[in-house]
Amino acid sequence: MESVQSEIAATAARMVVEEGLEYGPAKRRAVKQLGLPQRAALPDNDTVEDAVREYIAVFCGDTQPEELLALRRHAFTWMERLQEFRPHLAGAVWTGTATRLSDIYLQLFCDDPKSAEIALIDHGVDYEARTVTGFQGGSVEALSLSSLCPGLGEPVGVHLLIYDHDDLRGALKPDARGRVPRGDVNAVKALVEEGA
Repeated sequence: MESVQSEIAATAARMVVEEGLEYGPAKRRAVKQLGLPQRAALPDNDTVEDAVREYIAVFCGDTQPEELLALRRHAFTWMERLQEFRPHLAGAVWTGTATRLSDIYLQLFCDDPKSAEIALIDHGVDYEARTVTGFQGGSVEALSLSSLCPGLGEPVGVHLLIYDHDDLRGALKPDARGRVPRGDVNAVKALVEEGA
């Protein structure tokens, strides 16, 4: 069973890197592509992330670091714009597995959940509001927009996930591997300076 999960993870990793898919859809498509039963045991996200890192090292080692830096710089720009909402970077741009096809995920911790949306409206930013599953498993509002990333010369998706200010307390707990799952503006600035 472990070898089947490894095969699913490797196939999903290729889809994540080459097509920009998120882990969940990539795992489901990998099962289908490999001709496995729909109820096949899926690898966990840490296993897929390891496979993504391996894939990047083998196939994208010459381009991915520059693309990652461009995305982190762009995320930092948005974090500075949204500083009043205590932005934290999460996802592949934070963990270092992002490529030019990856979206930027910023988690905002707001005193008033509508304040971030009002700020976007005030600045004439077009966005789409939707509901997604948040890091605690519940539903959260997401404001999704397209933004030109200067370092890539093309638009990327920027997703602003709106949390209550009190959710910030539990947001910085390390994951099972001891890694912080998101970073504030200072942590992202350090990553940008380190990569420059």
